Amino acid sequence: MADSSQGLHEEASELSALTRDVHRALVSLQEELEAVDWYRQRAEACRDGELREVLLHNMREEIEHGAMVLEWLRRRDASFDEHLRTYLFTDVPITEAEEAATSSADEAGADSSETAEPAAVPAAAPQALTLGSLKQQDREVTR
Repeated sequence: MADSSQGLHEEASELSALTRDVHRALVSLQEELEAVDWYRQRAEACRDGELREVLLHNMREEIEHGAMVLEWLRRRDASFDEHLRTYLFTDVPITEAEEAATSSADEAGADSSETAEPAAVPAAAPQALTLGSLKQQDREVTR
């Protein structure tokens, strides 16, 4: 993991400000999760109860920091938003969450078509970052 925080894989001048910020967020998230792991291991191995509580407190702080970074990513990237909405805070088995979310959306669409009122047109979903969209961004940046 340490190598990923050394720098970008591409020249910074070739990347948008958003891509550089997302990189910063992803590296920060990796560091927060690594710190959670370290504190958890240290606390479990620790024989002093008071120190153990301090280490667990520190671990929970790192979890909070990671959650904040994850939320920042969700707010800025449609793919993160979509997948986090699919998998987080559900009670279905994780491996079935996608199917459950898809079938729920299908059922909601079927239920709304049975009503007398016309269904609202959904807002356009934010576009995912693709090579095509990166090329378009590049053209817009160089103009």
